[in-house]
Amino acid sequence: MIDRYMMSRLIDLWLAEDIGSGDLTSHTMIDAEARATFAMNARQPMIVAGIDVAAAVFKHYDPALDAGVKVADGDRVAPKTVLLTVSGPARSVLTAERTALNIIQHMSGIATETARYVEAIAGTRARLIDTRKTTPGLRMLEKHAVVCGGGASHRLGLDGGIMIKDNHIAISGSITAAVARARGGAPLLTKIEVECDRLDQVREALAARADVIMLDNMSLADMTEAVKFVDGRIPIEASGGVRFDTIRGIAETGVDFISTSKITQAAPAVDIGLDDV
Repeated sequence: MIDRYMMSRLIDLWLAEDIGSGDLTSHTMIDAEARATFAMNARQPMIVAGIDVAAAVFKHYDPALDAGVKVADGDRVAPKTVLLTVSGPARSVLTAERTALNIIQHMSGIATETARYVEAIAGTRARLIDTRKTTPGLRMLEKHAVVCGGGASHRLGLDGGIMIKDNHIAISGSITAAVARARGGAPLLTKIEVECDRLDQVREALAARADVIMLDNMSLADMTEAVKFVDGRIPIEASGGVRFDTIRGIAETGVDFISTSKITQAAPAVDIGLDDV
């Protein structure tokens, strides 16, 4: 779910960045009284994400604009599908056009790439989840796009759970000590996840009563052995080295979750255009 207050603050920043002191082209070429209607069209197959954000960009810039949403986030659409129509003062439409297109192209790109990864692991027990490797300022929207594509969201930020990584372990002295210290200071219902890159660490994390184990950059053979050892007692996440060409093999080891930054950091924008009606 996208928080409307946060979205409004973001849109202010986006529009200020693009408009500057004013849209010189539209204001010099288009009469203030001119009105127009445009349609936002998909130009390739895609999973939609950010349609309400795109509509909000137009309305935020000029409340006189009428933005009619024709699809919903999560919809799979074909080329030439009308995603929304916008009508009203022509200057306003053209001033806000690029900002609206940028965000929906980016978010729909993430949703489309996520769906491709989800389909690659269909039939296994593994679920695809995202990471904190997101564009600064856009995490809420990028994680929403992942969900639109069929993935699930990991913690939103550092306050969303305890993730004990190698540097935390090094400072604490051991996984056992790190988990004990985290358990003593964490809020009651907080999950504690431990990153392991060796099988002996998996055994130690389980004995220390971690809630989740992350297998970091392990070989498929070691992942399979870790899954066998844990035997369903706690969830296992696989991370590191996850790409489209490796994710199926990782899923087939029996892990519960697979996290990758590829679906947010490397997803190409999809092709969407705003055309005069």
